[in-house]
Amino acid sequence: MIRFILLQNRQGKTRLAKYYVPLEDSEKHKVEYEVHRLVVNRDPKFTNFVEFRTHKVIYRRYAGLFFSMCVDITDNELAYLECIHLFVEILDHFFSNVCELDLVFNFHKVYLILDEFILAGELQETSKRAIIERMGELENIYFRAMRFAIVIFTPWLKDLAFFSW
Repeated sequence: MIRFILLQNRQGKTRLAKYYVPLEDSEKHKVEYEVHRLVVNRDPKFTNFVEFRTHKVIYRRYAGLFFSMCVDITDNELAYLECIHLFVEILDHFFSNVCELDLVFNFHKVYLILDEFILAGELQETSKRAIIERMGELENIYFRAMRFAIVIFTPWLKDLAFFSW
């Protein structure tokens, strides 16, 4: 089972944190700090798996971001390393060459993508195509809802030339 997922930059700023076990805020900050110190100071020639308390942290560095997952000690490390890679591929496809600012300004979409393939700390969906199709459907629903809101709350906008109804 996945305990938590962290996305942190090299300076230690947490860009995404998703916890699947209940922790107090002070404990969350302590965990984020400890995990960052653990993965940043680790030599790149070592494996991407490290023991953390009574669990394992699986991490991978992409550009300036560290993607870290804390899992049970008996779980398969390679499966979760592949899960991190899948998450990065989906982010890259969804945001067209993702960068740290995409994660900061579109954090709600990043959480939505994460929730599409990890549910309650367990891997739910492993098909990149299925996740991207689902995200496309959600984007269409969002844009239709926004268009509907514009029409309802500002009826005079439909007369403007730049809207194609």
